[in-house]
Amino acid sequence: MDWRKLIHLEPKTSAGKPEVKETRLSVEFLLGLFAAGWTQQQVLEKYPALTSEKLRAALAGADSQLVSSIANPELQAIIAQIRE
Repeated sequence: MDWRKLIHLEPKTSAGKPEVKETRLSVEFLLGLFAAGWTQQQVLEKYPALTSEKLRAALAGADSQLVSSIANPELQAIIAQIRE
């Protein structure tokens, strides 16, 4: 999956933070929902403009920024699989 096709920067709507196209939901906001204990189903039900594919793109975009520095070969293999 090329997450860059579904995630973009829109300074006027998200203060320059990456957001999911056509939703006005920032990647940071979505990560915060998961950190607060929300499930994928809860997020998708609450935000109908968000699709499973867009949600995966948001997480892939976040991982490219946050996890790329982790030196765990097993985790990096899993991430590489998800990106395909």
